[in-house]
Amino acid sequence: MNEFGLIRNHTSAAAILPRRIIAFGATDGAVQQGGASSDPLIGISGPRGAAAAGERIDVYRDGIRDVEYGGGITQGDPITSDADGKAVAAAPAAGVAARIVGFAEVSGVSGDIGSVSIHLGQVQG
Repeated sequence: MNEFGLIRNHTSAAAILPRRIIAFGATDGAVQQGGASSDPLIGISGPRGAAAAGERIDVYRDGIRDVEYGGGITQGDPITSDADGKAVAAAPAAGVAARIVGFAEVSGVSGDIGSVSIHLGQVQG
């Protein structure tokens, strides 16, 4: 897989696993695994290795990227983060917005490695 595109290197605020949705951390320049649909999502961690707190990690900010699914996803679903940084279909409650990292390229279930077309935004419930 070609890994061209916008890739930014950040300091991990906590342990980050490969192919997880990434959010900004509490301090400038720090990132962490996404933990909820309300987190400031920015991209997806790469396929190579994990990062411990304080280590550097690449975050893919555009393109079509592999991510681990945390639930049932249908091709085209808007994708947000579960509590473990895994991809789940965004399903905001009425009147509540959910931040998304992009849209699913393929259908899958929890544990699958699927593809997400990164398009940051939000969906309104």
